[in-house]
Amino acid sequence: MDDTPEQIELPPGLRWLKTLVTILTATLIIGVITIVGLLVTRLPGASGVVFPEALALPAGVTAEAITHGKGWIGVVSTDGRLFIFAPDGSLRQEILIKP
Repeated sequence: MDDTPEQIELPPGLRWLKTLVTILTATLIIGVITIVGLLVTRLPGASGVVFPEALALPAGVTAEAITHGKGWIGVVSTDGRLFIFAPDGSLRQEILIKP
């Protein structure tokens, strides 16, 4: 007796489906590699953002959010004020945010 399994031939419809699934898998892998490569090479780094060592907020003020622009740094406080600082850390302007 021969213990080797017989090779079963797939029907033509299943062979076609197997080929399509293989092509789709290869396309998906190539697509993911391409997208990751583009994200890594095209996204700018955060190296251009420079914050001063310390920003001196007025006494009793708690920062809620911080943002930056070209030549300024903005700090939003929990009491509804926006403080605009120069890149060196000096306070330029204070703006009251109306609810």
